[in-house]
Amino acid sequence: MAQIYDKGSGLLIGKFMPPHRGHQYVVEFARNYVDRLTVLVCSLKSEPIPGELRYKWMREIFPDVNVLLITDENPQEPSDHPDFWNIWRNTIQRALPGSANFLFASEKYGKKLAEILGMKYIPVDIKRATFPVSGTAIRNNPIDNWEFIPEAVRPYYVKRVCIFGPESTGKSTMAKDLAKHFQTTYVSEFARGLLDLKDGKCDYDDIPLIARGQAASEDALARHANRVLFCDTDLLTTHIWSKILFGKCPEWITNAADERQYDLYLLMDTDVPFVADSQRYLPNDRQLSLERCVEELEMRGRNYRIIRGSWDERLKTAIKEVEEIIRK
Repeated sequence: MAQIYDKGSGLLIGKFMPPHRGHQYVVEFARNYVDRLTVLVCSLKSEPIPGELRYKWMREIFPDVNVLLITDENPQEPSDHPDFWNIWRNTIQRALPGSANFLFASEKYGKKLAEILGMKYIPVDIKRATFPVSGTAIRNNPIDNWEFIPEAVRPYYVKRVCIFGPESTGKSTMAKDLAKHFQTTYVSEFARGLLDLKDGKCDYDDIPLIARGQAASEDALARHANRVLFCDTDLLTTHIWSKILFGKCPEWITNAADERQYDLYLLMDTDVPFVADSQRYLPNDRQLSLERCVEELEMRGRNYRIIRGSWDERLKTAIKEVEEIIRK
């Protein structure tokens, strides 16, 4: 029988701004090296990604690791303060539950910090050969570094495109075709599946269910998108239809519609034949509906393009518009 022994405890500190595959490798290496691992997520108020969000990401990615958030406004380089190392030693010793045997790092500061803390320094992938990426590279160009972004972080960077407009203008087909072209996923219209169970009849009590379902589907699928996520309608659509059908809309839905942001709206024009089905209500008012859509988008300052013409023309125009926002 193999001898069982205590492999000790370890410490890893970083900004994780954002967490990426390189960070994952270092944490997983350390987790296999020791029995107990603590990761400190260090954050300053001035940093571009909130520390609480980075802490949340790390907790989700590593549920079996002791992840702690450090918000001390400490100097970032030894040249910033004459007592730099003592300041960091005090911060770490206050945060660390007990002591640790090993300090893991892929940065040059690791050797000195381990010495200050009385730990053994274990360097991990110092040359970044295993995962050639950095948080700075991802912040500057997340799209080109997509393969290095963990699923938990991807919703923060994914480009979101909402297919928007009156009924029977090809929104669902456009979402599917764009997802296929860009090799990604799309969010289908949640209302359709819900109302199919009622032969297409929509009651006011259905509106909150539709809104929650649409938002939940989008949030779930954003993790699986490849750089861009296509959404067949959104909560603004739910808001508009609630107002049209019932003259009112729950306030929380309107607020949520205002808060959710999309990089681009593709507004489908009405220059296509109306195709009736059990969930289409206003065959003679599509132009008025289009004008309402424009009004709501303009009111909120949303970025939108009107998509019209034959289907080939529509798809070609939509692809061009999406490529432009991906390159930004």
